[in-house]
Amino acid sequence: MKRKSLAIGSLFLSLLMLTFCSPNQKKTEVAEAEVPRSTNYQDLVNLCAEFREFQKPIFVEGVPDYTKAAMEVQRQGLEKLKGRLAAIDCSSWLVSQQVDYHVVRAEMNGLDFDHRVLRPWSRNPCFYTVIETGPTDVPAKEGPVNYGTLLLWKYKFPLADKDVAEFRMKLQAVPKMLEQAKVNLTEEAKDLWFLAIRKKKDESAALANLAKLLAEHHPDLVPDAEKAKTAADDFRAWVEKKQSTMTARSGIGIENYNWYMKNVHLNPYTWEDQLVIIQRELERALASLKLEEHRNRKLPKLEAPATEEEYRHRFNEAVDYFIEFLRKEEIFTVADYIPESLKRPVVIGERSLKEGSFIPPGSFRDFFNKVDYYDPLPMRCHGTHWFDWARIVYEPHPSPIRRVPLLYSIWDSRAEGLATGMEEMMLHAGLYDKGSPRVRELVYILLANRCARAMGDLKMHSNEFTLEDAVDFGSEWTPYGWFPKEGNSVWVDASLYLNQPGYGTSYVVGKVHIEKLLADCAHQMGEKFTLKKWWDDFHAKGQIPVSLIRWEMTGLEDEIKKLW
Repeated sequence: MKRKSLAIGSLFLSLLMLTFCSPNQKKTEVAEAEVPRSTNYQDLVNLCAEFREFQKPIFVEGVPDYTKAAMEVQRQGLEKLKGRLAAIDCSSWLVSQQVDYHVVRAEMNGLDFDHRVLRPWSRNPCFYTVIETGPTDVPAKEGPVNYGTLLLWKYKFPLADKDVAEFRMKLQAVPKMLEQAKVNLTEEAKDLWFLAIRKKKDESAALANLAKLLAEHHPDLVPDAEKAKTAADDFRAWVEKKQSTMTARSGIGIENYNWYMKNVHLNPYTWEDQLVIIQRELERALASLKLEEHRNRKLPKLEAPATEEEYRHRFNEAVDYFIEFLRKEEIFTVADYIPESLKRPVVIGERSLKEGSFIPPGSFRDFFNKVDYYDPLPMRCHGTHWFDWARIVYEPHPSPIRRVPLLYSIWDSRAEGLATGMEEMMLHAGLYDKGSPRVRELVYILLANRCARAMGDLKMHSNEFTLEDAVDFGSEWTPYGWFPKEGNSVWVDASLYLNQPGYGTSYVVGKVHIEKLLADCAHQMGEKFTLKKWWDDFHAKGQIPVSLIRWEMTGLEDEIKKLW
């Protein structure tokens, strides 16, 4: 009987793995008989590379083609690519290779979701971003990507001779892209259109500043910059007029949200699960804050630096101490390719790691400035984003599929979840034991803020909150009024979460998911568990969803079964 049970068990496991990676997916328009079967991992690698090029728009005279006809051609082509993916059987592959299969599946589902639900090219004028002045601290731009955007931060001035023609083409494409946008944008989404009005005001100012910069170095490009600014102003006026009569809500709805989490972000937590997690973490953060304040009630309050010299000194000291702590306490390996300091203008690829300009006392300091000025240490923990970017540049993942940032912000729970988790994990590891205990209060203020923002994400997409409701909630539930409506951060964050469903929750839900993974590994390894080994293994898996990291690190299949 024992042999028979083992045989049945082996058969069940084989069938289960075949289910994970067999072509029994949602049927595509291409008959399976027309698609050749494959069990070759290299076929997946080749298909991934082909898809990542395919999902980019075609350019016509320097302008990306997001017209209705072009998007319909892309949608039909996607169905063929999905059919080819379905014909790849990965059931006999290593788990790490099966993980790559799920990454490709998720990316294709991301483009599918864009066509079925988000439709940024026809529904969201924020999509038609014409200029970005600075890079993000995560692997790639958050939210929907317009491939026609002028990424100003990629250029050095004066422009190199080889860059001048490209720069001119980008500027000259702005008016044409915005004229195309007026034809493409046929759907109402009141709050998204409102956000576009704010966004175009910022872009107009950026183009005006660019014209001044070009006047100094490249005066022949100034007319093109001025025409781009005029086009941005005209587009803003057009959006404002159209938006004034709109009533349609901008959220995608709970059903779509759940599909997106499951099939694109490979997140095992539904909208309802995330609501429970966020509410509980908000309550825990606020309660922990009050307990910390009681413990510290006889201590002097934290004081912000009065001078720029003092600010720089505090910042540099915090960076040095943070790096030293990671090494001395054996948290994880701080490799040679990771910059020794985040305090100097270090450039990694195209990313600049340096602190911002000093904000004098009496001037307005928004949320993260306020936290940083009271003590820079908690946000240096969040700055492990930069370590992640350094790993991408200096130690590329051996898998070509994970070597570059994943599309559709699929990395969000890993990137933002880890950065947020580091703040409190390092509290428990002893990072804040040096200096004033009141620094621990900042950690819980940060967590409460991220929970308040996440609630806005969830309820905007369930259409229970308007954009302004989300802004009000975030402002009200961040302690001490540190996230005011008159600031920029509260609006920028709400805008991102309305444009990119699930990004607001990824900070907290991703943190909780990583904590679950740590617990699973500690349970499996028992006395052999060490934090350094765990974290180094975690980092080695790359910037992929936590569910896939967990599968690869533990072999546990409960989440991947739920997601497949």
